[in-house]
Amino acid sequence: MSERTTPPAASGGELIGLIAASIRRERERSGLSMAELARRAGIAKSTLSQLESGAGNPSVETLWALGVALNVPFSRLVDPPRPAVRVIRVGEGPVTHSERADYAATVLSSCPPNARRDIYRIEAQPGETRASDPHMPGTVEHVLIGAGRALVGPTEAPVELGPGDYVSYPGDAPHVFRALAPDTLAVIVMEHI
Repeated sequence: MSERTTPPAASGGELIGLIAASIRRERERSGLSMAELARRAGIAKSTLSQLESGAGNPSVETLWALGVALNVPFSRLVDPPRPAVRVIRVGEGPVTHSERADYAATVLSSCPPNARRDIYRIEAQPGETRASDPHMPGTVEHVLIGAGRALVGPTEAPVELGPGDYVSYPGDAPHVFRALAPDTLAVIVMEHI
């Protein structure tokens, strides 16, 4: 499995350390053993052990699976604590890459306690479709295309979007994002109920 996470604004070691601490914290908070979390996420216990020790380098798919298994938003596993005012320039922020498509998700804003939304900037190239497994029950995704074109939405009925187009759809069902033009940019807001 080709797992990779690259942070432009932080060193790889810092991001991997943050992810390791976050996974361990959320696993312990949920009262799950390593074996049970690995089983629920569909990953090897040895992979989870590496991730928690800071030796792994998880893909977006692995982190989504862990988030679903832990019943927490993806961002809670990758986003460090933030100051009150925060500006993220293009090319900054924690970036997680797909292992199955030319797709990169940058967490722009994660859910603070008692709020249930995350915001991501997506950069994608034509090629493989980014197929997403269902997220936590009640999740709704909102997508706004900034540049390029993309096929977005439920796996069985995605819609083609261009610059300025918006769609919302259930994120707790299988869904896709496929860039149809080079340098496609989008913003995804995920609501968690």
